Amino acid sequence: MKSGLVLKILVAVLLLGGAGFWYIDQQKPSYTYDNAACKDLASPYDCFSEYYKNLVRDFGTKVAVADVKRISTEDGQVLAQCHPLVHVIGREAANEFKTITEAFNAGDAFCWSGYYHGVMEGMVKKIGLTDLSKGLNDICSQIPGRESYNFDYYNCVHGLGHGVEAYYEGEIFHALVMCDNLTGDWERQSCYSGVFMQNIIDSTNVSDTGGVVKYLKPEEPLYPCTAVEVRYKGQCYLGQTSYALQVTSYDYKKVFDLCTTVETPYRDICNQSMGRDVANQAMHEKNRTKELCSITKDSNDFNNCVVGAVKEIISYYHSDKEALEFCDVLSGEGKNICTSTAKSYYSNF
Repeated sequence: MKSGLVLKILVAVLLLGGAGFWYIDQQKPSYTYDNAACKDLASPYDCFSEYYKNLVRDFGTKVAVADVKRISTEDGQVLAQCHPLVHVIGREAANEFKTITEAFNAGDAFCWSGYYHGVMEGMVKKIGLTDLSKGLNDICSQIPGRESYNFDYYNCVHGLGHGVEAYYEGEIFHALVMCDNLTGDWERQSCYSGVFMQNIIDSTNVSDTGGVVKYLKPEEPLYPCTAVEVRYKGQCYLGQTSYALQVTSYDYKKVFDLCTTVETPYRDICNQSMGRDVANQAMHEKNRTKELCSITKDSNDFNNCVVGAVKEIISYYHSDKEALEFCDVLSGEGKNICTSTAKSYYSNF
């Protein structure tokens, strides 16, 4: 597989969490760890994974988080894999800290909140299935901002989905049933999204899965969304186009056409998922994002692509400035929908 396509695949997977890419700390570290041995490898993920496990154990979580930010500015391969790498740091942080809040405070939302997701994977493993079942609704109860459904609380409950899927070793149907035990539809939906995101991440985790995932089918790119029960379909389709693009070599028209085969109301969600992905592949550049959304000739599908794109741009920058600039290159109904979506979505930040 060409290196450019690998970069596209890995970066696309990162986006499913919906978090912004925070400013990178350029300050040089004060420790003496040498990561040079990993840099010249054709596939350095396993090497860097071990490197960050050891870094957390020897120097602590905050040092490891600062380090991955720094190296991401210097090494494109690390940047492409920063989401699963901060997952690794988060999993190790779960061993360093007693509570989720303490662990969350040691990291941040860098690289689409992968650190938080990893923390939850580690915490779920520590808690164990029996205690998890008994106290599922209490796990995220101490996160500040829970009452307002803020982004930290989302990352906790969404990360819980990641952790449950990992605990069940990719058996998503068991993991989804565990999410069903959460009180509150918002919490259940957030958990479902974590399960489905982890399922797609598993397809890139070749060292653990060999790239073969039980509930993904290259010949049927929208599976498992086509097979899950109705209550799960929305969150499944909201991420599945990232995998569909991966297995179609980023044939945008083909994936837009796949979305036309999806039943109402999930066709709209499929196209919103495409909006997120095309904005990412366009590097959030407004004219290129518009061009990619315009590949679909259906006006309703285009409008939903715009919805997904403008939300992704806001999530990336944690600002509505670039999102409104994107809206300004649109016209008519698309521009109105873009502007209203930007206003309502940014109010959550």
